[in-house]
Amino acid sequence: MIRFLPLVLCAVISACSPVLVEAPPPQPVVQAAAPVAPRLSQRQAVENFDFVVRRVKPVAEQFCRRSGQQSNCDFQIVIDTRAERGVNAFQTLDRAGRPVIGFTVPLIAEARNRDELAFVMAHEAAHHIRGHIARQQQNAAVGGLLVGALAGALGAADIESAQRIGATVGARTYSKEFELEADALGTRIAAAAGFDPLRGAEFFFRIPDPGDRFLGTHPPNADRVRTVQRVAAGL
Repeated sequence: MIRFLPLVLCAVISACSPVLVEAPPPQPVVQAAAPVAPRLSQRQAVENFDFVVRRVKPVAEQFCRRSGQQSNCDFQIVIDTRAERGVNAFQTLDRAGRPVIGFTVPLIAEARNRDELAFVMAHEAAHHIRGHIARQQQNAAVGGLLVGALAGALGAADIESAQRIGATVGARTYSKEFELEADALGTRIAAAAGFDPLRGAEFFFRIPDPGDRFLGTHPPNADRVRTVQRVAAGL
């Protein structure tokens, strides 16, 4: 079931939060994407979204149950109507622990085909299947404790602020790794649902490239595309 979400969800959002990893060895240059297709009409965009939800949701739930990592695999799909969210998708949990996948209206409008929407949805489902929210919270807690303890040992006056900084660093430490994990599993889910993950990954060519910034939350787009290509080649 698709629900419209006009207000803030009440759980920690794992809105694509990747990880800090060592730079991979040089890889072949990723081929340039095909010419960008024109935007779809509002009607076609809505029809594509409805089609993708009906196809991907049951497949993602099957992957989730087979993994045995999560007790709740009943995905809820919502549309976030907040204008300030921009082109975005996210995975979170509701108060009852049910996994929620959210799409903003601009993202639905920006997708040029069903494969792109399917890949985004599969990617967000993969965040839940891999337990990234809990792992990120654990990293944040550990980071806060370690930096707080260090600040106390050094005689810092504002230990609480140090703990907050440590929690932020801890939460981001593995965020890029989580994104690449979600890209890999999302590739498998999208393909199993009957979509082309390589075509879906072309969405990366139309969003800003975060590069490889220190403590950034997303890996470079080229790394993400290579991950999709590698996994798709093995299917």
